[in-house]
Amino acid sequence: MESMSSDEQQAVRALSALAQVQRLRAFRALVVAGHEGLTPGAMSVQLGVSPSALSFHLKELAHADLVSAEPQGRYLIYRAQLARMNDLLAYLTAHCCAGESCELMPAPLCQDC
Repeated sequence: MESMSSDEQQAVRALSALAQVQRLRAFRALVVAGHEGLTPGAMSVQLGVSPSALSFHLKELAHADLVSAEPQGRYLIYRAQLARMNDLLAYLTAHCCAGESCELMPAPLCQDC
């Protein structure tokens, strides 16, 4: 069995972190918040998640390099690492469609349904 490349390891770590509903919701909330980011308190209220559960999920996202935390006074401001998100998307779509245009094709109609 061949070993995983660094890009593959990073992609697996990021996708694993996002493969949980609360973490996916937290990450999406941070993407929407943009550069301003969100405090854990604001995220907890917005997502309807207890602060302790949210803390656990944010640690997992930070471990996968998908979010960062910056102290501002008494608060932590969490931000989505948009460059990391874009790297993941680029990795997933590299060589898409064997170099052909990747236009969405409608699903074929079922003839025997």
